[in-house]
Amino acid sequence: MKRFRPSQIFRDNQVTDEKIFRDRRRIIKTLGFVGTGSLLSQSAHGLGWFDNEPEFEAKALPFTQSAQYTTDETQTPYAKVTSYNNFYEFGTGKDDPAERAKGFKTDPWTLRIDGLVNTPLTLDYDAIMKQFAFEERIYRMRCVEAWSMVIPWVGFELNKLIKLASPLGSAKYVAFETLHDPKQMPGQRNPFIGGGIDYPYVEGLRLDEANHPLTLMATGVYGKTLPPQNGAPIRLVVPWKYGFKSIKSIVRITLTDQQPPTTWNRLAANEYGFYANVNPKVAHPRWSQASERRITDGGVFNQQRIATRMFNGYDEVAPLYSKMDLARYY
Repeated sequence: MKRFRPSQIFRDNQVTDEKIFRDRRRIIKTLGFVGTGSLLSQSAHGLGWFDNEPEFEAKALPFTQSAQYTTDETQTPYAKVTSYNNFYEFGTGKDDPAERAKGFKTDPWTLRIDGLVNTPLTLDYDAIMKQFAFEERIYRMRCVEAWSMVIPWVGFELNKLIKLASPLGSAKYVAFETLHDPKQMPGQRNPFIGGGIDYPYVEGLRLDEANHPLTLMATGVYGKTLPPQNGAPIRLVVPWKYGFKSIKSIVRITLTDQQPPTTWNRLAANEYGFYANVNPKVAHPRWSQASERRITDGGVFNQQRIATRMFNGYDEVAPLYSKMDLARYY
């Protein structure tokens, strides 16, 4: 079969600067009144090309930098972190979420914590911002598709949120649920766009996993608020597990005494286990997990291939699974 070869490959230093890209509408509007460009400007405004397309604007977050949870590994550039995403609610292509989530509304937003707790809570976005002190943590992120990134998240430990709700002694698991809004999320209303998933997207952790200091509720990336394609306004980050465990755009957290269903395990239990710990010795049916393609700034055709480490290199979580067969409980 003849392979497709792009006619031109752009280097990163040839890519338009982010600030200029975000200001493109004002620039084009201004140029539209010069010479023959006025026709373009008038026609474009008549079609609503500029004024009616929402634009996400990231805002700076207050945070301190973690001295404990960091790495000197090369960070994946912001442009790639925000343009190479899995978020099937907006499409199955890696660039679909960035394109289709442009007008995603995260205000107002509420996060509900309920189930086996003494104090059920419902927090809006402002309450979350005021209740918790944010910290920047640089984590490795490993996708089950055998690619990886290094990302500076901003957020707070999930255990602090769980503590606010005061769990009952009978609670053993934590269930998570993504927003269900087919009007905003085309993948939820069209199975061809959304990969045939039964929405809303759900995930789960054991309570001891959820309470581990590494488990983060992220509200930002690179010091700024999360873009919609990265799970705005709040998402889970569990760095020793494959990326699909880190559920995005969370609206509900429920403590329970039963292992909760999870979206990918429900869809294909033979491929996606409940635990989903990064394990180079247990292959996915379609992808070996022995190595990974680290996405940096080298361009899509020049990425570094590196060996995958058990628990994605976060060995401190190993005691959580000391008596488990991780080839069986994958």
